Amino acid sequence: MPPNSAAPRRGETPSSAGEGCALCPRACGAHRAEGERGVCHVDGRMLVARAALHRWEEPVISGQRGSGTVFFSGCPLGCVYCQNAPIAEARAGIEASVADLARMCLSLQGQGALNVSLVTATPFAPQVVQAVARARRAGLDVPVVWNTSGYEAEATLRLLRDTVDVWLPDFKYADADLAARYSHAPDYPQVALRALRAMADQAGSPCFDEVDGAPRMTSGVLVRHMMLPGGLDASRRAVRLLWDEFGNSVGYSLMSQYTPVLASRARAGDGRAARVLQSCPELAGRVAAEEYEALLDFADRLGIDDYFWQEGDPADESFIPAWDGTGVR
Repeated sequence: MPPNSAAPRRGETPSSAGEGCALCPRACGAHRAEGERGVCHVDGRMLVARAALHRWEEPVISGQRGSGTVFFSGCPLGCVYCQNAPIAEARAGIEASVADLARMCLSLQGQGALNVSLVTATPFAPQVVQAVARARRAGLDVPVVWNTSGYEAEATLRLLRDTVDVWLPDFKYADADLAARYSHAPDYPQVALRALRAMADQAGSPCFDEVDGAPRMTSGVLVRHMMLPGGLDASRRAVRLLWDEFGNSVGYSLMSQYTPVLASRARAGDGRAARVLQSCPELAGRVAAEEYEALLDFADRLGIDDYFWQEGDPADESFIPAWDGTGVR
């Protein structure tokens, strides 16, 4: 077992010693602690690509100071349009121990971070539990945010119950065919909806305090939905499903920031990006402003009390961080 991997007692986690990995809904069974890579592209060694202040989240997450964001390598979902593919596929990242991650959390708090946000940390959930507990014993007192695709196993969410304060999941699709087409996960809608229910049951309604004269989210669920090019009807179905299930008991963030990185990668000679665009040509474009406005109008008509929305041009590759190990060492 790698020195930084978790060694929980049998039954404590969805990936007990001697059993294959089931931390995510893929339940691929990889023996990651022995060096085998899972569907998520990583073995048992925790990889972190960046740990730094990030100012481009919802105001209640990043505020003026920035969210203390830790970007992990590896991803269970693997969307074909992922703008963070270098880390999602574990082509970038530095090995980190539980002690290293605890230090990163404390360092980010020391830099004034509004919270510590753990991005796509599912493959390392047992190590995260240990690291956050260690950091809290050493003085970490800002909220801990779980920033996720929404494709989560309920057993892993139970493992995180005493670790996570704010759940920040995506709800990408309400349609199995789209989930299969774009993320090779036709079960995404029902799996993600179950995960969101579990998050809401754990966290309750959103709660806030005040930092620098503005609200900071301290607990609860804030669900994100990113519109895809030409996807107005699909987005309406996703938002409607969320509304029917949760009403105003969770927060909502409706995003237009889809960035057509596939197009630039294909132009640069990336054969895989070119093949994706051959089968999904719509992903070469951006979200049309009028379609995004129509989605916001739909949310208003449903009766969503308050939601976050984006203005300007958030769909720019300049908003994608550098995966250079900043803050990891």
